[in-house]
Amino acid sequence: MELTWTEVLLLLCILFTLFSSFQMYKKKGQLPPGPTPWPILGNLFQRDVLPLRNHYQKLADRYGPVFIVWNGSKPMVALCGYEVIKDALVDHSEEFGGRTEMPGHKRMFQNRGLTTTDENKWKELRRFTLSTLRDFGMGKKRMSERVQEEAICLVEEIATTKGQPFDPRIIFSTAAANVICAVVFGNRFDYKDKTFLEHQKIMESQIKYSASYLGLVYNTFPKIVELFPGPHQNIFAEAGNILDYIRENVDLHKKTLDPQNLRDYIDCFLLKLEKGHNPSEDIYTLEDLVIMVFGLFRGGTTTTSQALLCSLLAMSKLPHIQAKVQQEIDEVVGRNRTPTMEDRLTMPFTNAVIHEVQRYQKATLETFPRATTCDTKFRGYTIPKGMAIVPVFSSMHFDPLHWETPEKFNPNHFLDENGQFKKKDAFMPFSAGKRACPGEALARMELFLFFSTLLQNFTFSLVGDTKDSDVMSLYTDFRNNQYPLIRAVKRSVDTCGQ
Repeated sequence: MELTWTEVLLLLCILFTLFSSFQMYKKKGQLPPGPTPWPILGNLFQRDVLPLRNHYQKLADRYGPVFIVWNGSKPMVALCGYEVIKDALVDHSEEFGGRTEMPGHKRMFQNRGLTTTDENKWKELRRFTLSTLRDFGMGKKRMSERVQEEAICLVEEIATTKGQPFDPRIIFSTAAANVICAVVFGNRFDYKDKTFLEHQKIMESQIKYSASYLGLVYNTFPKIVELFPGPHQNIFAEAGNILDYIRENVDLHKKTLDPQNLRDYIDCFLLKLEKGHNPSEDIYTLEDLVIMVFGLFRGGTTTTSQALLCSLLAMSKLPHIQAKVQQEIDEVVGRNRTPTMEDRLTMPFTNAVIHEVQRYQKATLETFPRATTCDTKFRGYTIPKGMAIVPVFSSMHFDPLHWETPEKFNPNHFLDENGQFKKKDAFMPFSAGKRACPGEALARMELFLFFSTLLQNFTFSLVGDTKDSDVMSLYTDFRNNQYPLIRAVKRSVDTCGQ
């Protein structure tokens, strides 16, 4: 009996499914435990498994602090709890210091810059970037003064709202972006610059898509998703527009480059190319420069602006904490000058509030996992080389073994019995180990100076009925465009104890 084409295709699909299932279950027997994956789909459509940030606690309780989940037919190892994450990222930093290739990031960043999976190239570009950022003042007084200037601009921009409700997201994003732009491009942008504002919106859309369920589906089945219309088409097209804008800036820098007067990161990179400091032809290229700038622009904007948003939502929701922060600012700084980084040492409560904000935010990291660099024996399991690794930082930031009231916004987590600031080991908002955020020092500086300068000048409150919402739900609502607005009321001199 002859088979029709339909029957042949059906038979092939069945054989492919059986083969895929065989391969998955073969791998599964050699890996840590985890929820049973469906053939081909893995755990993707099992809503009690993914996204991991929503279900890690239940999974860790059932399978232990090291467990496996499946994006389609690709396994991913999740690490939960301070001891396990520290063991992997710090004590075994080399073994857990790789980067796995994610289709969405590969298409957007072209496997260049700091997103490259080439270990030697990544090391060289990271070393060069950290060195260059330090040369331009990252972590130093010169950079602190630049952030202070931007904080004053931010105050002036918010003052234009005149106490009326406003959406702070783009304003905060622009302020954070201006700091990194001053280092990368050599200049800042006006808060009303249409092109700059459009780029902020594009980056916000990209990050939101990457963290969404649709983004997870794209990274699991990119070739299939590409066949259909959807938000991914706009996301990548808009990313291309930003890359073209950066290329134009790089071309302008090439025409005006003065080796004796380097203005910014782009100039330093171009000089490296011009002098032929290129141990490998594939490490320093113009396209790598474009992607590096894109990555710095994106990374240097989102972390700070989202933490700043969460901090002001917390102050608006918890006015007693806001009042205590303002009292400390009044006593230490007053109103005749803007806060400096030196003030942080004598402002323990303000510093504790900022740290608590970062602890309280639930990170989304399964969209950009690490990878093992070799076959690794870890916690009783053998994890093969190239395995995707996701440290679930929320699992230690909300761990009752390390925090007195993990589900509650509580600055006392970072204060000792004398009211002085104390560091906590189980606090890693910028990751840890060799893949820790290269902009950590700058982000910490921005958060303290922006936050303290804003609270020095304004009292923030929420508009609308939010009595049934906690800080985290408010933050989530803001990111999902379902939010109350914020009102900023200028503080009078009398309220500042002057």
